[in-house]
Amino acid sequence: MNEPADGLAPPQRQWAMLTIMLGVLLTSLDASIANIALPTMSRALDVSPASTIWVVNAYQLAMAVCILPFAALSESIGYRRVYWFGMLAFTLASLGCALAPSFPALVLARTLQGISAAAVNGVSQALVRVIYPRRILGSGMSWYTLMVGASYGLGPVLGSAILSVADWPWLFAINLPVGALALTVGARTLPESPRRARPFDWSGGLLNAIFFTLLILGLDGVGDPEARPLAALEIAGGLAVGVILFRQQSGRAAGLVPVDLFRIRLFALSSVTSICSYAAQSMALISLPFFLQDAMGRGIGEIGLLVAPWPLSVALVARVAGRLTDRRPVGLLAGIGLGVMACGLALLVALPTDATLANMIWRVMLCGLGFGFFQTPNNRAMMTAGPLHRSGAANGAMVASRLLGQTGGAAITAMIFVLAHGHAPKAAFLTACCFAAAGSAISLLRLTPAAKADPA
Repeated sequence: MNEPADGLAPPQRQWAMLTIMLGVLLTSLDASIANIALPTMSRALDVSPASTIWVVNAYQLAMAVCILPFAALSESIGYRRVYWFGMLAFTLASLGCALAPSFPALVLARTLQGISAAAVNGVSQALVRVIYPRRILGSGMSWYTLMVGASYGLGPVLGSAILSVADWPWLFAINLPVGALALTVGARTLPESPRRARPFDWSGGLLNAIFFTLLILGLDGVGDPEARPLAALEIAGGLAVGVILFRQQSGRAAGLVPVDLFRIRLFALSSVTSICSYAAQSMALISLPFFLQDAMGRGIGEIGLLVAPWPLSVALVARVAGRLTDRRPVGLLAGIGLGVMACGLALLVALPTDATLANMIWRVMLCGLGFGFFQTPNNRAMMTAGPLHRSGAANGAMVASRLLGQTGGAAITAMIFVLAHGHAPKAAFLTACCFAAAGSAISLLRLTPAAKADPA
């Protein structure tokens, strides 16, 4: 196996990175843009509001189930091939969503979107590692973080703008020209990556699918008192399957689940830090609209104005964090970032109910700035903790950690809202603050000599 050169030379580097950013834009937008259209879809397709949530769930569940299999496949056939065909499938699935004649057809198309989004996201940062020279890898990671933050902030705004002038299918039709551009540029500029041919682990893939399906469905159900017994069984079953999967994979040199990477202290600490951080962000962002409307008495029109500063702050600080990441210890940078985020969440807990709009916005921005300062260093740590040929597995584990954190955070928030009633939003902020503080402490453990090894 021949190792590739250390990154691409300009201008191929810039064009290849454009392809990655277009893929991130589309898959991140479609993770959030559909949320705002659920009431419209419910009326147009004549289904109950409870049923329309599957427009969101189908996408997220399909992506969670397929992330690790695509990451493993990419190490056999190449990151470029998985990304390009994933982008092609995502574009075609977007056309399917736009043309869906019924609700079941829409859910099926969204499932296909989620599967193809897993292919795109499962190798995006592995490709960034091949595209950028190691000395400026943090800069490349920062562009990825910037686009993710901007896309999540843009999703609700763009969705509202489209629905004000067009029907809901246009939420998906706008993907077509962007997808076509990504496919055209990517076919010319995406680099080849190291490959290690090996048979696909079908038994591990099946266990992985059962694990994520049971766990995510169980976590989604904990907020409903009537569904809670079934949710508990699903979570227990998912965890049992997870133990079986981990034991099955632990004896393999390069399995579907990257047990070999989790044996690297830096990678394991970075993964736990990621779960804590995304759980904290999920709890905070879910609780903010309820806090602003119910506790603060703000109108629905102000919610977007008050929530958008979080992802936009992530995008704002991404480039600064990226430049520092190439020169400073990632454990220190990420620890500082999560510490700032914890402070912002603590300030939200202390926010008086008669606070001005500006007083709320700067606290939300502080949370976003802290999270953005954390994200690029942590991503770089996970992508470089192992050898180059395991970048696909590292990318898959990184996305899986994010999804587990987001889903777990949502489940904890649902439990808090059931138990805390009128004080639920601030209780959720306080819990999120604890998660961010724990993540900061875990991140600082990466400064110890045992965690500084970087075998790549």
